[in-house]
Amino acid sequence: MEIKDILSPDCTVCAVPGTSKKRILETISEIASRYLSEISLDAILTSLLSREKMGSTGIGSGIAIPHGRLAGLDRVVAVLITSGDAVAYDAIDNQPVDIFFAILVPEDQAQGHLQTLATIAAKLNDKDTVRKLRHAQSDQELYEAIA
Repeated sequence: MEIKDILSPDCTVCAVPGTSKKRILETISEIASRYLSEISLDAILTSLLSREKMGSTGIGSGIAIPHGRLAGLDRVVAVLITSGDAVAYDAIDNQPVDIFFAILVPEDQAQGHLQTLATIAAKLNDKDTVRKLRHAQSDQELYEAIA
């Protein structure tokens, strides 16, 4: 799997305003719901918030990989955003987060979900990629930095 298989330029947004974890997840849900007309904004947000209740998806170094499973979804869809200012996110290193790579997966694809998470985590472990993401000045630059 390649990142461009699950992430479209339409779901890549640079420097969103956000002051809280919940507001960032709401923004991710809004972007995803515009792309996924068959899934409601509320269903997406509920899925992401439910996963966060089990434990933060903040993986450290200013990065979070929020994710959720959705009934009615037939493919894996990703949303990548950066925030203008880093947001308190309860990350494992207690540092604020400014890069959010969200993944929405079909409810019945548990194994594929884990492989997708591993691929994304590996990509976000590359310091050069992360530097490009943080320096992106446009949605297109952000997309190109990850794809």
